[in-house]
Amino acid sequence: MKKQRLLDLIQIDPYSSTSKYLQIVNSILKEIEKGNIQAGDSMPSINEASIMLDIARDTVERGYKQLRELGVIKAVPRRGYFIEHTEFKRQLRVFLLFNKLSAPKKAVYDALINELGDIASIDFYIYNNDFHLFKRLLSGNKDHYTHYVIIPHFIDGGERAYEVIDTIPKDKLVLLDKSLPEVKGQYSSVYIDYENDIYDAMTEALGSLARYHTIKLIFPDNSYFPKEIKKGFKHFCQDNAFNYKIIGSIENEPVKEGDVFINMLEDDLVTLIEKIKPTSLKIGEQVGIISYNETPAKRVILNGITTISSDFYEMGAMTAQTILSGSLQRQKVPFRLTLRPSL
Repeated sequence: MKKQRLLDLIQIDPYSSTSKYLQIVNSILKEIEKGNIQAGDSMPSINEASIMLDIARDTVERGYKQLRELGVIKAVPRRGYFIEHTEFKRQLRVFLLFNKLSAPKKAVYDALINELGDIASIDFYIYNNDFHLFKRLLSGNKDHYTHYVIIPHFIDGGERAYEVIDTIPKDKLVLLDKSLPEVKGQYSSVYIDYENDIYDAMTEALGSLARYHTIKLIFPDNSYFPKEIKKGFKHFCQDNAFNYKIIGSIENEPVKEGDVFINMLEDDLVTLIEKIKPTSLKIGEQVGIISYNETPAKRVILNGITTISSDFYEMGAMTAQTILSGSLQRQKVPFRLTLRPSL
């Protein structure tokens, strides 16, 4: 095979969130599986690949380094790189589709990579809560994957997302995070029980909440967050005789003694702290803060922010085990309250 022909087989997808060096690795392994690359075929030089693929030389070097570590290619002094082994076969090819990239989603991704290791190639895409992009990405990628791991969250237009998802063979589908009851058939799901999780976490925090009289949930307008969070929040407040309010924006919301705020977004947490600082109110005594989703920074901000959070790394690990076992079952992700001085 001529070098230019092998170079044509390396596909770099600008829409993919998979690192470009991994796209090089995945392209070569996929073409080996198809029989389009044989032992002894010469690889393009690093400079040639860098120029023709319009990517950095270091990126190509990193891809080639991983292929060498896998035993797929070898370097011959003064001659270049050659395909050494073609018996290497990855059993799993995963199409990973997330609504956004955030610290929690990165934890899911890291766990998947760590658990699946070298036995899987993962193509990673992000659709930014945009239903039309979600539909286009799925419609154009239904050929050669063994599993489709999807988080279905949308700001607008996602009401009929189940129709797109229903086109995926159910034995290949793993739905993450949010359940979609409209999706038909038996498939794998690693889900968050949004309504009951917030209710149970606030019940666990009842001893600390008792010093306050009003709980305010900052739930941004036009948000992709599931409405079940608001249902669980209202249910808890009503059952435990708290005044409550759901706020679309924190910008103009007054902060008063006896208030507890639950924020969903990191930006709202910053705005809330900035609103409290000029006052004489003491956080954790006169005004309380609970933040959704655990992050390392929340362990130290204000000597510790109380969080309610799904275990996102465990979500990724559970997803990997679902893929490896081939089981078609629904599994609930653990949800935890971490009490800190902000409450």
